[in-house]
Amino acid sequence: MRPSQLSLSRATTRTWCGALVLATIVVLVAACGSSTTGSGTTQTTTPTTSSSGYGGGSYGRGGTTPTASTSGSLIKTASATVSGSSETILTNAQGLTLYYRTSDAPPSTVCSGGCAGAWPPLVMSGSGVPTSAASLPGKLTIVADANGNQVEYNGHPLYTYSGDSGPGQTTGEGVGGVWHVCTPSLT
Repeated sequence: MRPSQLSLSRATTRTWCGALVLATIVVLVAACGSSTTGSGTTQTTTPTTSSSGYGGGSYGRGGTTPTASTSGSLIKTASATVSGSSETILTNAQGLTLYYRTSDAPPSTVCSGGCAGAWPPLVMSGSGVPTSAASLPGKLTIVADANGNQVEYNGHPLYTYSGDSGPGQTTGEGVGGVWHVCTPSLT
């Protein structure tokens, strides 16, 4: 192969790799913008107080839907750095940061299907109601939507982020201008 052919081959490979990366990003962004309507059935409960701590579990499960049993606290609080400030945030039982999407408007859920692979919804199995290990000023509810029995805080469906690999990470804050860390003061 001549040097000019080798240079052309490398340039073509770089172009194709760049196009592949761009196509992947477009697909992920499109998946996070899909819309699905659910049935809108809601159950309300006042959060209760029980023991604190993160509990066990594996982290970074991108693509799986976190599911909670009907026993134990589903929601916990923790301190984390969000946009450079120390904040009290809501977490799931394993300590992963919980997020909400500003464009979600139950009973319609914007993030389901492919989007839920990157932003796994917090869902409950069984007929229980969500509880918190800490006293919260807001209300925990369940809405039956495209994701199942999804947990809401003050009417906002809750999600984890596949980009967070462990407790205290808030890498999903501000993604797409619509994803934000859930704090107890969320109204």
